[in-house]
Amino acid sequence: MNITASKQPTIALLGQPNSGKSTLFNGLTGARQRVGNWPGKTVEKKEGHYDKNGIRYHVTDLPGTYSLSANSEEEIITRDYIASGQADIVCILVDSSQLSRSLFMLADYAGIQCPAVLLLNLMDVAEEQGKKIDAHALEKKLGIPVLPFIAADQRQYTTFHTAIDQALEEKKLLDIDSLTAKYRLIENGAYNKVLELMPKEGIDNFSPSWLAAKLIEGDAAVMTKINDVLSQDELQELDKVLASVDNGALETAGCKFQWIDELLRDAIVQKGEKPILSKFDRLATHRRWGKPLAIFIILLGLIASFIPATPIMYVGSLIPLLGEPITAAMTAINAPTILTSLITQVVLNTLYFTVAMIGFVFGVNLVFGFLEEVGYMARVSYVFDGTMARLGLQGKSVMPLVVSFGCTIGGAAGTRVIDSWGQKVLTIALAWVVPCAATWAIVPVLSSMFFGAWAPLIIVAIFFVAALHMMITAKIFGSKLLREEERAGLIMELPPYHKPRWRALFRSIWVRTRDILSRALRVIFIVSLLFWLMTYSASGNPEGTVLYRFGRAIEPVTMVFGLTWQTFLAYFASMFSKEAALGVLGSLYLGAGSLFSATVESGGEVAAGLSSVLLSSLSPSAALAFIFAVTFNAPCLMAITSTYQGTRSLKWTLRILGYYIATSLFLAFVVYHVSNLFF
Repeated sequence: MNITASKQPTIALLGQPNSGKSTLFNGLTGARQRVGNWPGKTVEKKEGHYDKNGIRYHVTDLPGTYSLSANSEEEIITRDYIASGQADIVCILVDSSQLSRSLFMLADYAGIQCPAVLLLNLMDVAEEQGKKIDAHALEKKLGIPVLPFIAADQRQYTTFHTAIDQALEEKKLLDIDSLTAKYRLIENGAYNKVLELMPKEGIDNFSPSWLAAKLIEGDAAVMTKINDVLSQDELQELDKVLASVDNGALETAGCKFQWIDELLRDAIVQKGEKPILSKFDRLATHRRWGKPLAIFIILLGLIASFIPATPIMYVGSLIPLLGEPITAAMTAINAPTILTSLITQVVLNTLYFTVAMIGFVFGVNLVFGFLEEVGYMARVSYVFDGTMARLGLQGKSVMPLVVSFGCTIGGAAGTRVIDSWGQKVLTIALAWVVPCAATWAIVPVLSSMFFGAWAPLIIVAIFFVAALHMMITAKIFGSKLLREEERAGLIMELPPYHKPRWRALFRSIWVRTRDILSRALRVIFIVSLLFWLMTYSASGNPEGTVLYRFGRAIEPVTMVFGLTWQTFLAYFASMFSKEAALGVLGSLYLGAGSLFSATVESGGEVAAGLSSVLLSSLSPSAALAFIFAVTFNAPCLMAITSTYQGTRSLKWTLRILGYYIATSLFLAFVVYHVSNLFF
């Protein structure tokens, strides 16, 4: 078949996590991609296109999974998409440096009746290890095109395009005869008996052979499909055969690995000795020293992330300076005051917050993307897996949590390395517990102001409560986000260290940053606009604002939590930025500017003037309640935006936000009433 311009082929990218799918997807589609969620699901959906020789090729990046079993939402989405026939061809990417493990996806794909191409990605890494792979020998055994490939090298895309066009024309299916022969040896001849009961034409793109193997594995989703096509007698016979197999999943997995070993027997040659652990790697994976080293490198990475972030954040800091010339220009043309305020406060501050957020996210993604690219992040996951398991997480979650000590935005952005959506959301929820740098900009000030030499005890208490908070939060959210199988320990093969592919890394960061920018602008603008409307006063007097009147009206309620109406408004503003707490208190107690300006600007300038008025206005118990309420409140507007970006779920972002508002007020209530017994 000749591909014509009227035909727009669809290519699906299939592979295990870290196989290079995203690198290939970004390399093919560039800026011509859209990211969303699969309909009715929380799993990320990436689609894009590229044009070649007058033909538009659509590309779908399927969720990274280790198999095509129905153990997770990602796996179900992936195989349902393939079965739907929407893809004209499936590109299966495998890690050439770890073929024995990564070819398991190919074995699980065997029997799906959709043309396929096998991409032996990361060939440069395999060659560094002294491995020589005979792609032609593999192609002969598999019956489909096999292409040695480096997704990070754009120069190799010409051969990729040629292979895709050839595969679309020839429509070759994977040869599964040798794998089927191994299935037939399963105990009691169970596979043969199940195969005889399967519909001869299969179901969707699933062949009878694939269906039979999945039934022996105990795949519930496949069983549901079979229930709709078999008679009652056939179903009874099927149940009888399946009951005779003790551990079907183990049996079929054994067959698949035997098949993989046979594929590689004459197709891969190891030159020289196999790589052994270097001195650094022995330290990085050491039972005792691996963790301190990982924390040191993560903290160092957090500091390093400010190097590329600072110039971007500096540009963002210049945006509010446009306020004065814009105000002068608007005044000169007699523009309405409210319009001037809208532009100079909402629009400019939206741009300021967004650029500052993008700068930090760019820095974090660059530094930790580098660590992931060279292979170190896998070591971090390995050494912390046991520790994170106590929270229902895997080792990959430790990096976002440690980064959150610097900034929750970076912590939320860092969850991109986590494969499971449930684990990603739970990690973000726990990252909100971690007191960030902005928190430590105000907590010591208030603690020292009210408690003097006893302030260090407040800090210790905050860390103790944070640890307890994290354990409780993990149980509450984990019960809804994590399936039992996702709580299992991390099983992984440590990837070899290799040189970073800078071009691919920057391309990935650019695509991600562009997506974050578009979402962040919308979210921050809407929230800023709503907050501005609540704090706007034509006279500039805080007493004329909606927020002021609201705070005064509900003070009888807020005092239950130990918060006066002034400290409650400051607590409310701390969801915009932690530093806003001092700024709003200064505005309310000292008349230092408008409420909105106090929220978006640092409160450090008014801290000194606040000391005497706060000491005379608040009791030690009320001050302590305020400190705990602000510390464990939502981190900031940019962190909320980053959470929405990471979860891609407004529902879960609002759930996390609501949870932290409720728990922070509860902590304020407990602290206020307990401390009243002592003060």
